[in-house]
Amino acid sequence: MIGLGIGLSGGEFAHDGARIAAVARRVEDAGLDAVGVSEIVTGDGSPALDPVVLLATAAAATRRVHLDFEVLAAPTRPAAMLASQVQSLQHVSTGRLRLGLGIGGFPGTPFWAALGAPTTGRGRALDALLEVLPGLFAGEPTAVPGPGGPVAVALAPPVPAPPLLVAGSEHEAVLRRAARLGDGWMPFAMSPEQVAAAATRLRELAAAHGRTPPRVHLGLHAVLGDRPADRAAAERMRAELAGFYGLSAQAVVDRTLTGTPQRVAERLAEYAAAGVDHVGIALSARDALDRQVDLVGEARALVTDNSAAPRGATA
Repeated sequence: MIGLGIGLSGGEFAHDGARIAAVARRVEDAGLDAVGVSEIVTGDGSPALDPVVLLATAAAATRRVHLDFEVLAAPTRPAAMLASQVQSLQHVSTGRLRLGLGIGGFPGTPFWAALGAPTTGRGRALDALLEVLPGLFAGEPTAVPGPGGPVAVALAPPVPAPPLLVAGSEHEAVLRRAARLGDGWMPFAMSPEQVAAAATRLRELAAAHGRTPPRVHLGLHAVLGDRPADRAAAERMRAELAGFYGLSAQAVVDRTLTGTPQRVAERLAEYAAAGVDHVGIALSARDALDRQVDLVGEARALVTDNSAAPRGATA
């Protein structure tokens, strides 16, 4: 399965809100499987839109695709509020949500400070949230933290629990959390070799808990196409990611998607062989977004054709 992140791709949605719904529809029309949003609000003036509002807009504009939170920062919302928002969106979208949750990547920013969001103990808080969400979605009276102590909350109408995806790296604590409490593990910017090793460990941990191995939902940056502008955008993306992650040039190449739809389809096949069930693509092109969406759709079609072909056949 292949999804596409929407939001502030190239900054264009910061100035044209109508494009959010239009791009969500185009993702669906291109034959992709999901629309995803991430929580990137920092409060320092950087353009960012609330992920719940973004995904609600995408839900209203589409009928088929999965709707993915990639990811919500657990510390920024009280458990009851987060559950109510997700339950409502799951209800109005007819059960298309998949809920990625992480400890949050922007502690110490003005937005976190204004919310009073904790910057320590975030792993324990995420564990506690993952434990109570199934009961809240089922409409069962469930004890959640309140200002004066635990409060029993019952939400109605009950909804099918969306898959709970634990976001994070291949760190042992993250894999243990996903194996014990998650329906999926959601890493980002990893090579096929890294994913394969971590997926093996994840299966071992899940077996120790008597659970089905969580599915692997991987996020990757991408620029598709082989025009000069595409190649320039890909080089710009690699330079930015190398600086952000502190990686070598080759390491960035190993963790991104670039080139023609055929080349991207080949790379996606490598990730599937490594144990990846779903790839969420974050486009890094500054312009020509509609064309980029269509190119991802072409890669998705090639992956489908190749997987349906007899072993040894070529597309």
